[in-house]
Amino acid sequence: MKHFRNIFLVLSVIIFISCNNTEAKKDVSEVSVSKTFLERVEPLHWWVNMKNTSLQLLVKEENIGQSKPSISYPGVTIKKVNQAKSNNYLFLDLDIDATTKSGKFDITFTFDYQTTKTHTYELKQRQKTAYEYEGFNSTDAIYLITPDRFTNADESNDINQNLNETIIDRTDGYKRHGGDLQGIINGIDYISDLGFTTVWPTPVLENNMYQGSYHGYAITDYYKVDPRFGNLSDYKNLADKLREKGMKLIMDQVANHCGLEHWWMKDLPFEDWVNHQKNYENHIENWNYKTNINSNHRRTTNQDLYASEADRKGNNEGWFVATMPDLNQRNPFMANYIIQNSIWWIETLGLGGIRQDTYPYPDKDFMANWAGAIMNEYPNFSIVGEEWSYNPLLVGYWQKGAKNKDGYQSNLKSTMDFPMQKAIIEGINEEESWDKGLVKLYEGLANDFHYATPEDILIFLDNHDENRMFTALEEDVVKAKIAVSYLLMLPRIPQIYYGTEILMNDTANPGDHGLIRTDFPGGFKGDKINAFTGLGLTDDQKSMQDFVKTVLNYRKNSKAIQEGKTIHFAPFMNTYFLFRTKNDETVVHIINKNEKPITIDLKRYEEIGLEGKNLKNIISGETFTWGDKIILKEKGSIILTTKH
Repeated sequence: MKHFRNIFLVLSVIIFISCNNTEAKKDVSEVSVSKTFLERVEPLHWWVNMKNTSLQLLVKEENIGQSKPSISYPGVTIKKVNQAKSNNYLFLDLDIDATTKSGKFDITFTFDYQTTKTHTYELKQRQKTAYEYEGFNSTDAIYLITPDRFTNADESNDINQNLNETIIDRTDGYKRHGGDLQGIINGIDYISDLGFTTVWPTPVLENNMYQGSYHGYAITDYYKVDPRFGNLSDYKNLADKLREKGMKLIMDQVANHCGLEHWWMKDLPFEDWVNHQKNYENHIENWNYKTNINSNHRRTTNQDLYASEADRKGNNEGWFVATMPDLNQRNPFMANYIIQNSIWWIETLGLGGIRQDTYPYPDKDFMANWAGAIMNEYPNFSIVGEEWSYNPLLVGYWQKGAKNKDGYQSNLKSTMDFPMQKAIIEGINEEESWDKGLVKLYEGLANDFHYATPEDILIFLDNHDENRMFTALEEDVVKAKIAVSYLLMLPRIPQIYYGTEILMNDTANPGDHGLIRTDFPGGFKGDKINAFTGLGLTDDQKSMQDFVKTVLNYRKNSKAIQEGKTIHFAPFMNTYFLFRTKNDETVVHIINKNEKPITIDLKRYEEIGLEGKNLKNIISGETFTWGDKIILKEKGSIILTTKH
């Protein structure tokens, strides 16, 4: 009997251990879920194995503030439940342990009288490690696109009766024209063949505004692609197709403001969700530009040691325009929302970078935290911020590593080089003199002593807000080629706006945004000119397109241009010489503004060490032996290389 009891005890222990092991090894994906959902829970889903184990969920549902939430899922803990002013919100602080497995689970919300609502949430497995998210850099060349104006590949999504704006009118520069994400996908081969490595579309998230919503900067849902551009699958497909070509996708994001028709403007969670919220609520029945408290747009208040607090708040807290509520990033829940949204899109699309709109307008301490959170999670990523200023001191202030007097560190890798863009356009247009003309390019580049890492700065000639380059350069093809070739030789990350390669212009009404963002020829049904195939292009347009293609494709394989040492010489006899050198490769860029042939003494450049070397003209293919002199026969630019 005693022997039987011992056997029984042993068997009991074995069964107990076996049951416990089975329970421990149970796949969490087998957890039973309700597959029911609340009005909104954002982020829509999240991932396991993130460096930051914290996650804050915005929960939106009628009277959800009266409930008590609970989660029963291994590794996921509700650390805190935050009430909002509106009873229709809760903000849940979760901790996702490093051991947590991917899978779905229910968040249960229990109300009085034991009634419940459930929301099925998912934690996904990451597709690649954080270090594999590589951003753009000086080896890249970026093609900027306004999606509504590039190519209309799917006419079925042009009009959506569920949205506020239901008009397509290609004759009106401020109405929608029908371009979409599939149109960009269809254009990838064209963009790649030109020599670009990266595509930056302006925002494609929902802009459910009543008018002027084509540009994408008045976002009304931060987790939804505007259906007139396509859907999330289309956006993912764009990112995937670019990766197949070895290319990257940059997402244009907006942390400063949203669109007035954003869903939360109908039921704001807190009293300070947007800046000047009380003013908006007091005038909501007659809201217009007169009742709005605008930003004073004094962006220097971010750096100014003497700026008044009133002026600082005037810039950071005023609304950009009456139709774009200014988000209050000092509200910690808003701050978390924006940061998590950016990370969600990086993971969802496998982004190769972010361009952040209106960088000097949000709270600057938040912006440092925002960029820091992203770069901490993705150490090899890239972010470029828009500081629309022609003062290099202001542009340099925002770059990581800047030695700012106030001690500010932005965590921002890249800024946009508006000062150099202005210098290039002015310098090429002006007649040569001591302080005008090419000296503006020379001195503009000399400002690099101020930048922490000038090679990380994004340079451009035009974009969706500025005059088209061809218009700015007085519709002079020679000037346009000078500008583009110089742009692509600089120690920078170059960006070119769609259509610049075929001399698109806004000359009929310079500065008009609708005209700057003109339809790309060949992207729309019935177009008689097709820039994709060359049909109907003028000789000048074809020549420019070929020029851009030749220079970009050379740059793509030139380490000297991408990361080489830069030496330039002060303008001399209406010419300007710039050299890029790495190892045994030297690239020479010469700008000549003389209308008649001129002979230049090359002894002036002997420190470069090119004496007796054979160089090839990358445009014409002709060879040249570097000796005592060079004869420049006509106005224009020349690019020579020692690499054959």
